[in-house]
Amino acid sequence: MAATVRRPGRVAKLPPRERILDAAEELFQSEGIGRVSVQTIAERAETTKMAIYRHFETKDALVAEWLRIVAADYQAAFDRAEAEHPGRPREQILGLARFIAGGLPGISHRGCPFINSLAELPDRSDPARRVIEEHKARQTRRLVGMCAEAGLSDPEQAAAEITFVLEGAQVSTQNGSIDRAGDRLMRAVEGILDRYGSPLGVSRGGTG
Repeated sequence: MAATVRRPGRVAKLPPRERILDAAEELFQSEGIGRVSVQTIAERAETTKMAIYRHFETKDALVAEWLRIVAADYQAAFDRAEAEHPGRPREQILGLARFIAGGLPGISHRGCPFINSLAELPDRSDPARRVIEEHKARQTRRLVGMCAEAGLSDPEQAAAEITFVLEGAQVSTQNGSIDRAGDRLMRAVEGILDRYGSPLGVSRGGTG
């Protein structure tokens, strides 16, 4: 197993449950779910396997909780975009695109946690996989809503195309096939918004 960068002093300052989740996040991101044992997580968290099982019944439960935290970070990006650009749905959508574009350098080293995890979770009934699928469905609903508020002519199709661009940029960055992926991502999303007819970001309920 390849070595990962440790964060000196951070682990000792966290409560036990957060320490375990912090260690799991670092290891799952850098090594993958399957390659990381509960013992390895315990050592990184400076605790014991028994302590981990007191907080999480199984490793699967720990994986699912980690993915819920990652999903919450992405949902928070929607909340920030809406708060920073009230009544301006086009700018909200572009704010989401900027959030993804800004995270691409990190993805080039570790990859998207959802894409990586799905590759290791083929069972559709797996609790961790359900966390990802529910998150993606919620994300799509919110994006369609933004596109509708922006007055786009076909909100569902526009949201689908924007999703393809955002997720494709992450994969392309991870495999190194496209240079300047962040800039190209922003241009592509702007093009979709313009093509579906909302150059000014005016919502159906009023002006932005």
